[in-house]
Parts: sequence; C-alpha cells; structure tokens
Amino acid sequence: MEQKSTMHKLSIIVPAHNEEKYLPKCLDSISVAASNIAHPVELIVSLNRCTDQTEPIAKRYGAITVREDARNIARIRNAGVAAATGDVVITMDADSWMAPNMLQEVIRLLETRQYIGGGVDIRPERLSTGIVFSLLMVVPYLLRAGVSGGMFWLYKSDFQAIGGFDEGRVSAEDYHFAVKLKAYGRRKGLRYGTINKAHIVSSCRKFDQWGDWYLFKNPKLVKDIFDGRNQQAADDFYYDAKR
Repeated sequence: MEQKSTMHKLSIIVPAHNEEKYLPKCLDSISVAASNIAHPVELIVSLNRCTDQTEPIAKRYGAITVREDARNIARIRNAGVAAATGDVVITMDADSWMAPNMLQEVIRLLETRQYIGGGVDIRPERLSTGIVFSLLMVVPYLLRAGVSGGMFWLYKSDFQAIGGFDEGRVSAEDYHFAVKLKAYGRRKGLRYGTINKAHIVSSCRKFDQWGDWYLFKNPKLVKDIFDGRNQQAADDFYYDAKR
C-alpha cells in the first residue's frame, strides 16, 4: 500500500559571515531545489559579524535574517533554527550549493519513517592530490562514528529533543551533532541516513587559502578542530580567516 505524502514546511538555515562571494550561488541552488517540490520552503540566513553585502543579498532572495555575533558556529546555527517555523529543518553552509533534486530526497527519506535524519554526499568543487590526502585526515573520524555531514536534514522536534548544536563546541559542531543525532535515532529505532541520490558541492576556499596539503601537514590542527574546544584553533581556521 502506497504511503500518503504529508505536507511539510521546510526551513533551510544558512550561517553566513561575510559570504557575499558564495551566498548567491548557495541561495540560487536552494531556489531551484525548492521549485521541484510542492512543499513550502522558508529560507533563514544567520548573520555573523557581517561587514560586506551578505545581508542585502540574503534579503534580495527573500530570506529571513537573524543575527548572532558569537565566535561560535553552534550558536550561529542554533539562532537560525530558533527562528524556523517549518516542521523540517535543514542546515547547510553558505559556500556550498545543493543539487536540484536535494529537497525531493529529503522529503522522500523522511517520509519512509525509517530515518531520524542525517547528512549528504559531499563533493569538493575541485580535486588535487593534496586535497585527497588532506581529506583522508578527516575520514577516520567520520568512519569511526559512522556519520556523514555537509548538510543536515531532520524534523525540528528531533532537533529540539537533542538540544540542537552543542554550544560548548567552537568547531566540528557538525560532527558532534551528527553523533548525537545518530544515538538519538538509535533509541527511537531509526537510522542515521546519508542522501546519495543527490549531493552538495562544497567550495575549496580553505585549500585555496592555506594550501591543498595544509590539513595533511597539520594533524594536530585536525585533532584540535575535531575536539571542538580549542578556541584559538577555531579562530585561526574559521572565525578570523579572511573571506
């Protein structure tokens, strides 16, 4: 017997710190994906210490804007979700863009009632030997936990049930969120999913700035970032990085 589709409202949260270069491409991709579903889509841009055209760009796309100026990406994401009125929340970064069928896949998987939510297939905008080896520094953390990231999708009620992103983490908040969501799903008899029939493309701006081999050559930085509690490492790599 075919399962009847439910009408959902999707709230898509994009944290943004001086993202005028990438934000239009991100929001364009969301607009295209939204046009491929019958469900209403709400766009929220969570502004963080923006001094460029990020806010006017967001408003031009009809986004709701909220402000959170802490050097804490978990707080920035949580501020966006707090403003969300949809029953489904999706978080993605401003320097990423989604495939046209991404929101269709989110709805499809949630409506199977087999998944608590999850992450997505991520593709870098370019590849090199250095980038491959640098990404291999990250893979063990994800494999050990059995999670994916890049873009999270879940019901807002479940987001609230697990307390959102951990504001005690100033980096790798997404990794720790995924681990927490997976554990919560297991308790409810649901799986942590990875969307692989759609994908996001992520910019390589960190590699452009620091060099393709940077993470591979700095394993301690990778460890500090994934620990999530080293403010200096987070400031150097994220909050004070040039955009």
